[in-house]
Amino acid sequence: MLGMGTMFSAIFWDNDGVLMETEHLYYQANAEALALTGVELTLDTFREMSLRRGESVLQLAPTSGPEVRTWRDARYYELLGSEAKVIPGVPETLERLHGRLQMAIVTSCLLRNFLQMHRESGLLGYFDFILTREDYGKSKPDPEPYLAACTRTGLDPAACLAVEDSERGVTAAILAGLTVAAVPGAMNSEGDFSAARWRLDGVHHLPDLLGLS
Repeated sequence: MLGMGTMFSAIFWDNDGVLMETEHLYYQANAEALALTGVELTLDTFREMSLRRGESVLQLAPTSGPEVRTWRDARYYELLGSEAKVIPGVPETLERLHGRLQMAIVTSCLLRNFLQMHRESGLLGYFDFILTREDYGKSKPDPEPYLAACTRTGLDPAACLAVEDSERGVTAAILAGLTVAAVPGAMNSEGDFSAARWRLDGVHHLPDLLGLS
């Protein structure tokens, strides 16, 4: 890949599916919760509703009362504590980029879940700040999370790169005026990433791509 020089002043990282392997755990927790109500959640439905559109699959339950959500949330928290893993190549990439430009995490994840999955990740020291779901009003695919990150840095969106693995994340970043590098994993591989400037098979390409080797 051709290096692009230091054309950006900041990189904003999505979390789930970019830094941490967690999306399969969220699918598992939702599938188990819906199974208790007699509903089978297919992976295709989860991908379309949750990953592409950012909608709750719990609306598929015949009775979507708070007890279903409470059970799902508790199960997801449990899974994050025992099975969340750092995506291969991420620590080395963050080490290469650290101190070269501002970096932040911009995630739709709740702070409680975010801290649970990162208890032993060793990643948080690489970032200048973190925005979780509690830090803004509307979630992705709305541009508000990325606009909030730009405000926090004082940077123009055109000076910022977003690293995303989902279609709705790409949409949020593009609507906010950022450039996007998409790194779709297995859960998002069939999405439409045509709006991203780059589609990469891993974050390890970023330092060379940005001329920051």
